[in-house]
Amino acid sequence: MADTNDIRTDVIADVPRQLFIAGRWVPAADGRTFAVENPATETRLCEIADGGAADGAHAVEAAVAAQGSWARTAPRVRGEILRRAFELIVERTDELAMLVTLEMGKPLAEARGEVAYAAEFFRWFSEEAVRIDGGMTTTPDGRNRIMVMRQPVGPCMLITPWNFPLAMGTRKIGPAVAAGCTMVLKPAPQTPLSSLALARILQEAGLPDGVLNVVTTTRAQDVVEPALRGGDIRKLSFTGSTAVGRLLLAQCADTVVRTSMELGGNAPFIVFEDADLDAAVEGAMTAKMRNMGEACTAANRLFVHRSVAKEFAERLAARMAALTVGPGTRDGVQVGPLIDAASKQKVTSLVEDAVAKGAEVVAVGTVPQGAGHFYPPTVLAQVSRDSDMLTTEIFGPVAPVIAFDDEDEVVGMANDTDWGLVGYLFTQDLDRALNVSERLEVGMVGLNTGLVSNPAAPFGGVKQSGLGREGGRVGIEEFLEYKYIAVPVRDRSAS
Repeated sequence: MADTNDIRTDVIADVPRQLFIAGRWVPAADGRTFAVENPATETRLCEIADGGAADGAHAVEAAVAAQGSWARTAPRVRGEILRRAFELIVERTDELAMLVTLEMGKPLAEARGEVAYAAEFFRWFSEEAVRIDGGMTTTPDGRNRIMVMRQPVGPCMLITPWNFPLAMGTRKIGPAVAAGCTMVLKPAPQTPLSSLALARILQEAGLPDGVLNVVTTTRAQDVVEPALRGGDIRKLSFTGSTAVGRLLLAQCADTVVRTSMELGGNAPFIVFEDADLDAAVEGAMTAKMRNMGEACTAANRLFVHRSVAKEFAERLAARMAALTVGPGTRDGVQVGPLIDAASKQKVTSLVEDAVAKGAEVVAVGTVPQGAGHFYPPTVLAQVSRDSDMLTTEIFGPVAPVIAFDDEDEVVGMANDTDWGLVGYLFTQDLDRALNVSERLEVGMVGLNTGLVSNPAAPFGGVKQSGLGREGGRVGIEEFLEYKYIAVPVRDRSAS
């Protein structure tokens, strides 16, 4: 394997540093740039264009100009572009994984998993492009035919988060391309390099100019709000916090922009007394520690039946404490840094609050000395129900364990939250499994598994966890409109 420093130099040097608008790489109109940093070293990786209001308007204009011809492009052509992009991503797995690790922090092995996950969205939607359907029926009175067709919703604004910078891009771009929509993509300022690399791949795959436009920016409000209020953007797809989602919904109201949103989570992880504890601990490691806990699907509250709570906490603690923490580019590292100093401080404050309210620290891992936004994997037991971390997305490698006594109690606690993205449930009782799965107020359930994400499955939540679904057969629906045409039935009997 090549030296890490060589790989770093090659990967960063090869990434475009400018905005991608109308098929061209261009600087910000006012010449501004911003630095992209490595959270493991707190050092600058590079400077890239910092788009402003004029750049956002230019990108929207490009998307609008390309919409008509792109919508008329044959579904097979759209699908083949996605298929070629899928193949290019797979070919460049090592380079893209290194890029994700450098700008976001996750270990290389996990970054490779994200690259594979990201690629699958393009493969999935390349196949869905040719399955957009319509239909024709006759009205009950026999006087008219009801013809239904599907058409692209139009130019879209796509806003992606920093925690899965490549996969969240493909999860939104894939269905938009398949449906025949043009796009303006605004990636998170912490992790814009993956999106720029992805834009270049799509350009190589044959995506026409103006179909995808990428505006990297630290001035999101200047770019996004005018676009949403301006009337040309007809669809917003956003992944991020619930607080920002509310603001965007208000901005979409003026011109009734169609929205789909994947927002915050507060996932319950329930372990009943009859659960396979080996499977439950393994599931907890997956659900809690994927992406250092920086995932909306992360297990946030671990409810364990009192009869097995102590054993479960001890076994989980042993696994967590043994994890190797460090820069994701190093061999053997299993836990990388948090994204920035503010995230580390938030997790620190949540743990301090829980301990002050009586939580027992069962295990604390070790972190490397020196720079980097590292936080040790931590297990807390006997967590008080008024602890702040039970009502806040932790977004870090901390697992709070709360004991419960019966099914009704734990379902009540699990549902006592404004969010409802995902829940996890471990039991060997089939009736209980189905009953609790039905009672949990969530959009997804992991039954005896800690992993629910899959491109072939509908991803999304209820309550304040969002609107709509991404992935699966329904994912493309978010980018399509129904058009109904009434066709009179001609009476041929008279002739």
